[in-house]
Order: sequence, then C-alpha cells, then structure tokens
Amino acid sequence: MIPLKEATYIKHKQAERMPFNARMFKGLITKNEYLLYLNQQLPVFLTIERFELPHDSLRRAEKVQEDIEELNIQGYSSNQILTSTMTYVDYLGSLSYEQILPHIYLNYLAIMFGGQTIKIAVPSKGRMYVFENMEESVQSIRNVQKDIWAEEVNKGFDFNISILNELELVCNKGPLISTN
Repeated sequence: MIPLKEATYIKHKQAERMPFNARMFKGLITKNEYLLYLNQQLPVFLTIERFELPHDSLRRAEKVQEDIEELNIQGYSSNQILTSTMTYVDYLGSLSYEQILPHIYLNYLAIMFGGQTIKIAVPSKGRMYVFENMEESVQSIRNVQKDIWAEEVNKGFDFNISILNELELVCNKGPLISTN
C-alpha cells in the first residue's frame, strides 16, 4: 500500500497552488476576503468537532469564531457560506467518527503546517493557526493515521479545492462585503 502522504501528494500540491491560497500565503487578501474564508472554515470545523478529536487542543471552531469577531469589531461583517462549503459540510455531516478521521487529518494538519506561514500573512491575529501543544496535537493525529485513508483524504482535498475555487471566483467579482 502506498503511504498516505505519497498517495495524496498530487491533490495536496493542487490545493496549495490554488490562486486564493497563493494570494493568502503572500499576504494579498483583503480583510473582506479573509472574513469570507473564515466563514467557510467555521462550519467545516463545527461539523467535524461534533465528534471528540484526537487531542483537545486541536479544536478550531472557537478560534475561527474569535478571528471572525476581531474583523466584526473592525466593522467588517458577513455570514456568507458558499455552495461548495455547504456541499462539504453536508458530506461531513453524513460521516461516522471513523469516516471523519481522514478529514481531521486533512483539515487540522493543513492549518497546523501551512498555517504557520499563513498566520503571519493574514489580516487578523490568525488565532485559528495558533495551537497549544502543537507537537502533541500532531502526534495525536499521527497515532490514528492510516494509509487506507488516501481515497477519503483525496476526496476531502477535492472539496477544499472546490471551496478555494469558489472563493477566488467570488473575490474576482468585485467588492464582497461592505464595512459598517
């Protein structure tokens, strides 16, 4: 069996190279765009976090909400959830605990590793990327990780790629959110 990291490499690289992600890594997204991004992350994490996570410090929904509130205090507001996000959330909502583990691997390790670069580039404090006990959190996922997850992780990448694509399309249509 092919190791999980190798079996998901192509989709991982595709997701990393999505225009929205590239702009976020370079610090080129506006507060409006970042708020829209956070609004997509929140329902994903809320849906996953209906289950117990491998480590308590993995929980992200509260941290995402804090980042949203920071932007709200600055006068930015939006609660727009994209169609692609709802499709992923609906899918996640249909999964059992064992079936959601590959999505924990995908979504939490992504913001742990890529997020360490992104957090200095986003137009907020980037709380969602700050983990207490990061080594323990990573190890807790590694302890349950299985190579047989490749198909499901790649499916999760497809959902995330779709969200990133829709984010870029919406952002290219012009002003997203008016400030108060």
